[in-house]
Amino acid sequence: IAFAVNGGMYGDDLKPIGYYVENGERMAELNRGDGTGNFYMKPNGVFFGSGGKWQVLGSNTFFNTVGDRPEFGTQSGPLLLVDGKLHPEIQDNGPSRAIRNGVGVDAKGRAHFVISGAPISFGQLARYFRDDVKVAQALYLDGGVSSLWDPATGRQGGRMDGGRVGPIIVVTKRIEKAAE
Repeated sequence: IAFAVNGGMYGDDLKPIGYYVENGERMAELNRGDGTGNFYMKPNGVFFGSGGKWQVLGSNTFFNTVGDRPEFGTQSGPLLLVDGKLHPEIQDNGPSRAIRNGVGVDAKGRAHFVISGAPISFGQLARYFRDDVKVAQALYLDGGVSSLWDPATGRQGGRMDGGRVGPIIVVTKRIEKAAE
């Protein structure tokens, strides 16, 4: 395992409140309903992929264009970046601050996971994805309970990474085949 990070919004039962697919098996349907909270800030979106090729799409776009079930997928919200632009309801430096994490996907289909080391606003996280990570699509995974288990850096819990989490994304190390 390279690292593990919380991977989306969940209910009191710790089950996803939106689309969730693991090993090609759909465990929760796409949620296009309305409600309160970050998940329901439209557009929200889906991080998904198969065979190491990743995408982030808005939930409606995902519903209308993706026909084949991916190997993995998780729905969360809001989208932080849509085609390089900040989500229309995200302020540059809004008053809500939390340890936040998200995922962005670059033009080559590579996923880039980010978690803050201190409380930040949605705008700060979105601009970091756009300006530093250089991705055009990024999805907020969670805040307040954002957690990372990273054995390479020794970040394995404690005050910043405590609490109960629902969906978890586990990233494994790729084993490179030796050249023959």
